[in-house]
Amino acid sequence: MQDLKKITGIAILFIVVLRLSIGWQLLYEGMWKIETLSSTRPWTAAGYLNNAKGPFRDQFRDMTGDPNDLNWLDADKVKAKWTAWEQRFLNHYPNLTDEQKSRLHQMIHGNKYFAAKLSALPPEVKIDGSLGSVVSYDPERKLLLVDGKKHITPREKQRLQSMVPVKKGADGKLTGGTELDREFYDAVDKAYARSSRLSYIEKMQASLRGNPELAGEIDVEQEGTIDGKRIGKIEQYKIALDRYEQKLAKADQDYKVDHLNKIWSEIQQMKGELVNPIRAMEDEMESEARELLTAEQLAAGPVPPENTQIHRVNMMTIASLTVLGILLLIGLGTRVAAIAAAGMLLSFYLVMPPWPGVPEAPGPEHSFIVNKNLIEVLALLAIAALPTGTWFGIDGLFYRFFQKRKKTANKAS
Repeated sequence: MQDLKKITGIAILFIVVLRLSIGWQLLYEGMWKIETLSSTRPWTAAGYLNNAKGPFRDQFRDMTGDPNDLNWLDADKVKAKWTAWEQRFLNHYPNLTDEQKSRLHQMIHGNKYFAAKLSALPPEVKIDGSLGSVVSYDPERKLLLVDGKKHITPREKQRLQSMVPVKKGADGKLTGGTELDREFYDAVDKAYARSSRLSYIEKMQASLRGNPELAGEIDVEQEGTIDGKRIGKIEQYKIALDRYEQKLAKADQDYKVDHLNKIWSEIQQMKGELVNPIRAMEDEMESEARELLTAEQLAAGPVPPENTQIHRVNMMTIASLTVLGILLLIGLGTRVAAIAAAGMLLSFYLVMPPWPGVPEAPGPEHSFIVNKNLIEVLALLAIAALPTGTWFGIDGLFYRFFQKRKKTANKAS
């Protein structure tokens, strides 16, 4: 009997330690993820969910809202996303000066116009026709103006400067013409230099729409023929995705699954080449916007993220990890917390289940049927089946309190 009690005591000790260990792991995971929320690159479950495999693949991938990152390749959606971020930036930092707001808007959307000082237009300069839709002169403000949306091309710059008999030497010195001619020549140089700076939205649009390698191009002379359109990398990526999905639905043998794994890796590489530059552009935009802020304004913390579907999934995951970890550690509602934690970890397991016919999850771990997530699920179910909170935890305080009241009531009766 003494041996039985001793074994039971040791078993109780290890089960309680197991509960505390899992609780600490969940809590630490939640706390770490909370810590990243104040960084420029907060944690997200998007990468894990996007790579979901197995029978529940589509359900988990759809939780991200954009499993293939196609929204990053749509110029209109990226523009809307960045415009919404600008508004959140303004709302988060309400004490921005007018100059800060103006610089932020110019940085993201571009200038309404680019200007260079010019006392007057030389008599021989005529700005009309197609050139007049890009360049104009404001005699009241004495400014040479370039349309902020159209910008000025090198050819247009050359055309403007050729209107005056001025030459620029290798040393940068202007010769010939009148003083007003030289002033005009210099103003064109300055306006051109300023108009060559693109806003982030313009750079993004130029990349996604203006780059034939990405967007493709149409040969007008051969339009309607097989050679009339050259498919860009964005379209190639979409086609590769469609083909992969079709082959995945038909894959029923291991060698086909292995082949699909290689195709998926190639598709992910294609996606990275297309999406990463736009993501980097967004990071650069947000970083440059933060540089506009004073130290006092920066103390308000980062701009809150957009309330998207994946953001809600992230917040729910972080909250679940943190709350369930605390409950398991302090032994409050232990059985309910253990069952809830088991359900959460089971969902992690089902994202990439190590089952026959399911592509192997990336990473160093190699499992079959059982992996670390499933082991923790089983351990939590064992904890839920035992009164571990009563042995060590707040549940024990409640249990003893009600037991004492029950005994008192029995004695009174």
